Amino acid sequence: MMRCDILTLFPKMISSVLEESILKRAQEKGLLKVRIINIRDYTTDKHKMADDYPYGGGAGMVMKPEPIFNAVGAIKKDYPELRIIMVSPQGETFNHNKAVELSREKNRLVFICGHYEGIDERVRLGLDAEEISIGDYILTGGELPTLVVIDAAVRLIAGVLGDEESARHESFADFILDYPQYTRPPEYKGMNVPEALLSGNHEEIRRWRRRQAIINTYYKRPDLLEKIKLTDEDKKILNEVKKEV
Repeated sequence: MMRCDILTLFPKMISSVLEESILKRAQEKGLLKVRIINIRDYTTDKHKMADDYPYGGGAGMVMKPEPIFNAVGAIKKDYPELRIIMVSPQGETFNHNKAVELSREKNRLVFICGHYEGIDERVRLGLDAEEISIGDYILTGGELPTLVVIDAAVRLIAGVLGDEESARHESFADFILDYPQYTRPPEYKGMNVPEALLSGNHEEIRRWRRRQAIINTYYKRPDLLEKIKLTDEDKKILNEVKKEV
């Protein structure tokens, strides 16, 4: 089971996603447990101020350290062993390997969602929080990146997906992009499903899919081909593709 606490100023942004699709089913199966914590509940003033003006001046507001420390302290009373994560463009870039790592984490995960111009630096320093980035761009807050990280990790837990093969054979599981997918009807607007997929021959289908996956990777993400050990069959396919180019 994956156990998470999410510290946020906007709980509904989190709950609306957790109540749908695979994340909802994972919770119903007892494979994911998420507790949403409103940071404002741990403020100490009557106005529940969780942000303030930055020292040194500048635009925007900065999230205060006290409410976050108070919230984490309350969690630690029940769960002393925590892994604290801040989603931030300054962090390590999130990838499949990190998703696998988090899916196997035994300690409770605490995600701190930033907002406004950021979080007081003493939160990262004082809580020894690791930083994870989902890409080189800026969002309005940490809620969506946190959900991305949780979704990617949870679906790797055995029993979450209806078809366990799905997680094993997806893009980036072996650093090869996925092959094209088709469903009914067999012909639509003059575009036909490849004959190999209609053949009923499992070996022919497997070979077609592997070839298409390597072609996809070669054209769209050739850098990924440097990260894997290609089989003799893969090398043959790759050489054929290069000759076609």
